[in-house]
Amino acid sequence: MDPAAKKEAIKEYKERKPFRGAFALRSTATGHVWVGSSPNLDAIRNRLWFALGMGNHQDKVLQEEWNSHGAESFQYEVLEKLDDDILPMEVGDLLKEKRLHWAAKLGARTV
Repeated sequence: MDPAAKKEAIKEYKERKPFRGAFALRSTATGHVWVGSSPNLDAIRNRLWFALGMGNHQDKVLQEEWNSHGAESFQYEVLEKLDDDILPMEVGDLLKEKRLHWAAKLGARTV
């Protein structure tokens, strides 16, 4: 890749807006589901896997299942993305609302 193209690719990456919304973490071994929401759906998966891999996730049941069954038995799924035109001051409340909605709908715990 030539330097100009590389520079342009880096610029585009830095300027992209992260997807915000609700996600599910599913254990294929037990069928348990955890639901959460995040202002950055791409980053939250990495953060979850890191915390669980280090053995220090705050949800003890989730951590125990991870320890018992391993990373390969978990699936990350985006449930819903928020529109881009939401006012910044509304994002937090809307993410909380979506997390609770999906937890109720799926009978899941929240993370």
